[in-house]
Amino acid sequence: MKLLVTGGAGFIGSNFILYWLKKYPQDKIVNLDKLTYAGNLENLKSIEKNPNFSFIHGDICNQQLVNQVTSNVDVIVHFAAESHVDRSILDAAPFIKTNVEGTYILLEAAVKNKIKRFHHVSTDEVFGALPLNSRGKFNEKTPYNPRSPYSASKAASDHLVRAYATTYNLPTTISNCSNNFGPFQFPEKFIPLAITNLIEEKKIPVYGDGLYVRDWLYVEDHCKAIDLILQKGKIGKTYFIGGLADDISNMEVIKKILKLMNKNESNIEYVKDRPGHDRRYAIDWSKTQEELGWNPQFGFDDYLKLTIKWFINNQDWWKRIKTGKYLEYYKKQYA
Repeated sequence: MKLLVTGGAGFIGSNFILYWLKKYPQDKIVNLDKLTYAGNLENLKSIEKNPNFSFIHGDICNQQLVNQVTSNVDVIVHFAAESHVDRSILDAAPFIKTNVEGTYILLEAAVKNKIKRFHHVSTDEVFGALPLNSRGKFNEKTPYNPRSPYSASKAASDHLVRAYATTYNLPTTISNCSNNFGPFQFPEKFIPLAITNLIEEKKIPVYGDGLYVRDWLYVEDHCKAIDLILQKGKIGKTYFIGGLADDISNMEVIKKILKLMNKNESNIEYVKDRPGHDRRYAIDWSKTQEELGWNPQFGFDDYLKLTIKWFINNQDWWKRIKTGKYLEYYKKQYA
C-alpha cells in the first residue's frame, strides 16, 4: 500500500510516519509538507534513507502539485494544518488558507484520482467548550460550536470532508482527537514549553488562573488509533480519540511537571489570558473503543515521565527550534 501523508514533518504527522514504517515496512509513504515554522525534517532523520519513504516539499494549496502527488497513491492521511490557537488569534488568514482551502484541494484530487481512503485528522476543539464544573463530554452527536479562528477552520474542513463523502462517494473517515503530547512536539505548545523552559531555567507562562481543563492523548496512542481506523473503521464514520487524563487542569499538569523535574512553584509566571479561552474539553471515545478495540496503553503520569525524559535527552533538537522566528513569536505572545 502507498500512503500520502500531508504535514508529515510536523509533530503528529512525523510520529505517524515513524510508527507506520516500523509496523508496515513493506508499505510506501510520501510525505508532503510545506515546512512551515512547525515542520522539521529532523523528526524523520532515522528514515530519510529508507527507500520506502520519500519527501516532497510543497503546499497542499498547490492544486497542480497535489493532483500530481495523489495520482499514484492508495490512501491519504491528512494531518497538514495550521494548529496553534494563539497564532490564529494573531492572524487567522493562514488558518483559513491551509485548513479550509488546502483540504478542499486535497479532496478534489482524491475524487479525481479515485483514492481508496481519505482519512482526515481533526480536533475536539470544533465542538467549543464545556462548563468547568460539569461532567459532560463531547461525543459524535455534539453540535459544532468552534470558538477560535483555528477551531472554526478545522470545523469547516470537517464539513468539507463529509460533503465530499456524500456528494462524490469519496471513501472518508474522520478522527477528532484531544490534546496530543509526546516526542517531537513543537516547543510553543503547553507541555513541551513547560519542560524546555524549566531545563533552560526559565519560568513557565500560565494563562489566567491556570484552571483550564484538557484531555491529554499521547501521540503514539493517537497513531495506533488512526491505524485501527484505516484497517477496521467504517467508511463515512467519525471516531473520537482521547487519553486517560480525567479532567486535569493545566495547573495540575504544571505541578506534575515541576515535581518530576524537582522544581518548585516559584517557576510559575501568570500571564494575561488569551481571548475566548475555552474552559474545558473532554472527549468520549467509547465508540472507538467498542468498534475498534482501541485503548490508550498507559496513563497520563507514565506518558508525562516519558515525555520529560525525551525532551531532556533531545536538547539539541528543541534548542535549535527555540531560536530565530520562534523567539520573535515567543516574545510577542508572552511579553
